[in-house]
Amino acid sequence: MASLAKSLDFKRLWYFVAAAEELNFSRAAARLNIAQPPLSRRIAQLEQDVGAELFDRSRSQIRLTHAGELMLTRAREILALVEHTEEEVQRAGEGRSGWLRIGFVGTATYGVFPPIVRAFRATYPNVELALSAMNNAELRRAVLHREIDLAVARPKLVDDDLKSEPIAQEDLILALPDDGRERPFHLAELRHETFVLYPRQPRPSFADLVLDTCAHAGFIPAEQVMAQDYQTAISLISIGVGIGLVPRSVAEGARPGVVFRGYEGHNPGTSLSFNYRRFEQSAVLSNFVALGKKIAGGKA
Repeated sequence: MASLAKSLDFKRLWYFVAAAEELNFSRAAARLNIAQPPLSRRIAQLEQDVGAELFDRSRSQIRLTHAGELMLTRAREILALVEHTEEEVQRAGEGRSGWLRIGFVGTATYGVFPPIVRAFRATYPNVELALSAMNNAELRRAVLHREIDLAVARPKLVDDDLKSEPIAQEDLILALPDDGRERPFHLAELRHETFVLYPRQPRPSFADLVLDTCAHAGFIPAEQVMAQDYQTAISLISIGVGIGLVPRSVAEGARPGVVFRGYEGHNPGTSLSFNYRRFEQSAVLSNFVALGKKIAGGKA
C-alpha cells in the first residue's frame, strides 16, 4: 500500500470511477474524452499497484470484483474529499471562511460599527468573528502582539507597524444628567461644572481631547472626575456626578438619567478608525475593511 500511496494520482482514480460506473471501457473512455487503450493501461497499472484485480473480465460484460467494489467506495470518498478541500481552500483564500478577531473601544458600539458587523456576518456567514472591548492602549498592544487582527480605535493608533484608516468622523456633544436643571449650551459657560472624563489610564486619551476642547474655549474644568471607560462615565453622569463630552453617535443609545445635547463653541470632533498590522495579508481582514469603508461611505 505504501507504493500505492506514492504512485496514486487523482486522474487514475477518476478513470477507475468512470470505468466502474460504466462497466464498459469504451463508454468510460468516451465519457472521459480519451482513447480506450490509455484507459485500459491506467486501470491495469492501478490493479498492479493495489495488488488486486478490480474488474472481472471473464464474462462478456465486465463486473467489479469485491476488491473493485471496495475501491469504488474509497475512490468516491477520496475524490469527494479532494473536491471539498479544494472548495475550502478557495473560500479561505478569498476570505469567505476562517475567523477574524476584532478589538474595539466602548463607544464603537454606537454609530457605524454595529451595521458593519451585521453586514459582514450576512455577507460572509462562514467567517467567525470574535469581538472584544478594549481601550486604545490595550488595542495597540493586542494588535501588535497578534492577539487581535483589527483594532477599532478612537481616534487612531499610532505606530510605524500599523496602518490606520478613518471610517467615521463625528461631532462631540454634551452628555448631561436628566435632573431638570437648565444649563447653558455654550461650552465656555460650563466652566464651573464638574466634567466626567475617561479613560483614567492610559494617557493621552479621549480625556485629553475633551480637556483640549475646553482649553480652546478658554477654561480647564476645575472639578474633574475620572472614569476608566465610557460605560462607567455615562453611569456617573446619569446619577448627577457631572457632565461630559461624548461622540455624537452615543446619543443613539437611550440611557435613563442622561440627555444628550449639541453645544456652541469649539468642536474638534472625533474619528473612529480601523487599525491593523501594516503588512497583514489576511483576505478576511481585507474583506472586512473594504466592506466597512463601503458602508461608512462618506462619513470618514
